[in-house]
Amino acid sequence: MINREWHLLSRPVGWPKPEDFALVEAEVPTPGEGQVLVRNAYLSVDPYMRGRMSAAKSYVAPFELGKAMQGGAVGEVVASNAEGIAVGDHVLHFLGWREYAVLRAENAVKVDPAAAPLSAYLGVLGMTGLTAYAGLLRTAAFKEGDAVFVSGAAGAVGSQVGQIAKLKGASRVIGSAGSDEKVKLLVEEYGFDAAFNYKNGPVGEQLRAAAPDGVDVYFDNVGGDHLEAAIGSLNQGGRIAVCGMISVYNNTEPAPGPRNLARLIQTRGRIEGFLVGDHYDLQPQFVAEVGPWVASGALKYRETVVEGIEHNLEAFLGVLRGDNTGKMIVKL
Repeated sequence: MINREWHLLSRPVGWPKPEDFALVEAEVPTPGEGQVLVRNAYLSVDPYMRGRMSAAKSYVAPFELGKAMQGGAVGEVVASNAEGIAVGDHVLHFLGWREYAVLRAENAVKVDPAAAPLSAYLGVLGMTGLTAYAGLLRTAAFKEGDAVFVSGAAGAVGSQVGQIAKLKGASRVIGSAGSDEKVKLLVEEYGFDAAFNYKNGPVGEQLRAAAPDGVDVYFDNVGGDHLEAAIGSLNQGGRIAVCGMISVYNNTEPAPGPRNLARLIQTRGRIEGFLVGDHYDLQPQFVAEVGPWVASGALKYRETVVEGIEHNLEAFLGVLRGDNTGKMIVKL
């Protein structure tokens, strides 16, 4: 069998370009002792992957040049040489960006396609969902009655943050997004109390109008002017959880920091970054609480689905541009 997989050929400078990548063909290897062969059904593309395309030292190793890239994927086991996983089982793993993956059985997590659509295990019930849950409840120490501001609020993580905050008793939830259509979605479908299009005016002014009494929690997916605006509206004892800063990922020069950090002294505010990988101990609690919300429709989610491995790169670039509503998924 022939496998198609995406390789990184050169490290992008600024915005990634098509010539930095190649879709190549390779033979599908036979699984060895303790391994399984998975035919991927859905692949995940996420903003953090941009960081792995650079050689800079980070929390995870960069992608290797000339080799297949990696990412979340879910698919069906078509050959097994391992106990505990049988042909026909469906598994979640992290060898995406390819049609077939051979991996050790201990690196595969069985999932139930009868309990939820397979693609949901890459988003609302997967890594992005746990990111929202851990960042809001643990890092930002959300408590009932807090006013919450979320940037990138129509994305996979942000949309879940806002809804979890509402379900947990937030006094007010405000979101920012990059189009009027997404703003409407946040208010009318996801139940945000207010939302604004950050392209329609200064973020600080729009946030003050949407949250005249300030915010207690800011969940940051964007950085830049959004972070500065949140600091400006932070109430005493406010908390900021930094999940991502997509506004600066493709910068070729260091981005200036917020100009109002001194306000944290007045508010006794706190800024803390986090990685979902540090919070996998919350996975059982997350599934137990969020799973029923999803099943009942109390927590809604959207997916932007791109079909075909040949469009995997364009789907990833679309995430960086903000083309997606909810989780960006590639269907094979």
